Amino acid sequence: MSDQTPGQHYLADALRTFRDYKTLAERAFAQTSDEDFFKTIDEESNSIAVNIKHMAGNMLSRWTDFLTTDGEKPERNRDIEFVMLPGATRDDMIAYWEKGWQCVFDTVEPLGPDDLMRTVTIRGQDHTVIQAINRQLAHYAYHTGQIVFLAKHFKSSDWQSLSVPRNPSAEFNARIQDPGR
Repeated sequence: MSDQTPGQHYLADALRTFRDYKTLAERAFAQTSDEDFFKTIDEESNSIAVNIKHMAGNMLSRWTDFLTTDGEKPERNRDIEFVMLPGATRDDMIAYWEKGWQCVFDTVEPLGPDDLMRTVTIRGQDHTVIQAINRQLAHYAYHTGQIVFLAKHFKSSDWQSLSVPRNPSAEFNARIQDPGR
């Protein structure tokens, strides 16, 4: 790490964090049945599928032509991202999710430290590239948390923890301190 500039470190960390959120959400929705994938907990909440649809729509809008066009594309219909259309399948949603994430990675991977202070626009507001990346990291973390919460709620006692399970924290910490244990 010490041979990286702060800008290189920031971009590498941002990419790692995007990948971590993607993986965390995928590990959560992999534990759900198709029924639970589309289920809501009440009339005002979103399903896992709707969260995926919204995140992918956001990704495609924000990251397509990132440095040259407003991140809120005129062709984006954000409101429809919160509606599950008849006939939508889990495979459709996962394919759309993958398309969104591919757009993120195809855009962020080539960025260099000299790009970080460039100005991009989102909904007519200027952001530095750093601010735009941070905005998206926070947005994806928010919805990833919703996906994990829903998957865990639906799976209940059959849930397989995605991090340190309840109660064995001391044992986990000891293993971290002494990997040979």
